[in-house]
Amino acid sequence: MEGRAMKYVRMPIEIESPEEQGYDTIRFNLSESSMRDRNLSELGLDTNDLVLAYGAHKGAPGLRTLIARQSNVPEHAVLTTVGAAGALFIIATTLLEKNDHLVVVRPNYATNIETPRAIGCEISFIDLKFEEGFHLDIARVEAALRPNTKLISITTPHNPTGVSLSDISLRHLITLAEANGIRLLVDETYREMSFVPKLPVAASLSDKVISVASMSKSYGIPGIRVGWLITQDGKLFERFLAAKEQIGICGSIIDEHIAEAALAQSAAWIATVERNLKSAVATVGDWLTRETRMEWVRPQGGCVCFPRIKADAGIDVEKFYRTLTQEHATAVGPGHWFEQDKRFMRIGFGWPLPEELEGGLKAISASLDASRR
Repeated sequence: MEGRAMKYVRMPIEIESPEEQGYDTIRFNLSESSMRDRNLSELGLDTNDLVLAYGAHKGAPGLRTLIARQSNVPEHAVLTTVGAAGALFIIATTLLEKNDHLVVVRPNYATNIETPRAIGCEISFIDLKFEEGFHLDIARVEAALRPNTKLISITTPHNPTGVSLSDISLRHLITLAEANGIRLLVDETYREMSFVPKLPVAASLSDKVISVASMSKSYGIPGIRVGWLITQDGKLFERFLAAKEQIGICGSIIDEHIAEAALAQSAAWIATVERNLKSAVATVGDWLTRETRMEWVRPQGGCVCFPRIKADAGIDVEKFYRTLTQEHATAVGPGHWFEQDKRFMRIGFGWPLPEELEGGLKAISASLDASRR
């Protein structure tokens, strides 16, 4: 087994995350990629009589039923995981070996890239370009396929840009995967936060597709660590279940109980989320209309966007980040978190309160003022 060890490397997005740096050091937190964290009391949930036994290995039955119903798939296609990150880890380590090939969209949430890297498989990146509106060119995906390609990995709505695939593009990708005997992974964590018509859950359309989502982003409860994967391929489901059992046997009884309660209340909660996001996107859009040193692609979903400092704006980018952090105690997600130029930054507009969002945007402008070359 020499040479087969997983080569883990800590990701900058985790090393520099607010929870690692300390929330008490941040005044305006625009770095989060989720809705604002919720208190347990908001769910009106009584856990006192909950028996703390081992849970069902596939996930709490009531929770899986709700996920299946909302995803238009049978319950037996749903496997709960430790967040979406746990689902992505299970998928990568089940499907990929060192001599396999992966096609993945970039920029992307780091786990979609770093776990395959730890495995040591070959990776072809489909780099989304600002000048093209971060549009995914399916022809480029097709051209990247090789005889040893095992997996195509995409995210929609996309993190960090907020751009969504069209229904036609999604179905084209599914047809491409089916024709080549390749699995298609669709990270749909932001699906409930959409400013355009929602796509169907991709795994409901083909047994070659694996969908991933979680309670962390749209539902504002990342602390319970509940996510899921969906596949209608029964044999593949069993392999994923085996991986979950060997990693942790089952999920947390408490976490899945909370997740079930939150999903049962999802209609009212998502309606609130949609209202809050509409206002927040307008705030960011109005600021960028005035802040001519920056430019963006307006997001179509999610609670983040990925603007950049214009190349000709005459800004010392390193000084900008130092000023933003040290003088204004403001956090954003710098481009290097996503293997992009540091002129880019992910701005999370779903987590901060309205006054915090406005304060953080003003701090970015003030830091640009202080960083002219």
